[in-house]
Amino acid sequence: MTAETVVAFDYGERFIGVAVGDTGTGIAHPLETIESRSRDAAMAGATRVAEEWKPARVVVGLPLALDGGEHEMTRRARSFAAALGRRLNLPVALVDERLSSADAEARLRDAGRGGRRHKSLVHPVAAQVILQGYLDEQRRAS
Repeated sequence: MTAETVVAFDYGERFIGVAVGDTGTGIAHPLETIESRSRDAAMAGATRVAEEWKPARVVVGLPLALDGGEHEMTRRARSFAAALGRRLNLPVALVDERLSSADAEARLRDAGRGGRRHKSLVHPVAAQVILQGYLDEQRRAS
């Protein structure tokens, strides 16, 4: 199987965390934060990332309630993922992102980069957590 680049997005109303990885190494890396104060800004930022990294597929975190139920942000993330798939003409996988931000904050704290001063790092690290989970699941399935 040929290694493929995969880009992940941790969708949020104000910020979208971005991570990149590949199926060959199975390792995800935090990349950047896109300001997403409007749908156009979110799409422009995501398109720019896709043009730079040329992924074979995209992963979008799906925010679910702790009990697995859906809510308004779930609907918005689904809508973003569908629009992104159409715009990029790429397959999009939705991945349960429950507790990814809490995991990202803990990782940053453990690395001495926690707290308000490093808040901007949470978004791309949350995307990394989402993407790493996806890559791990793909590896287990193959």
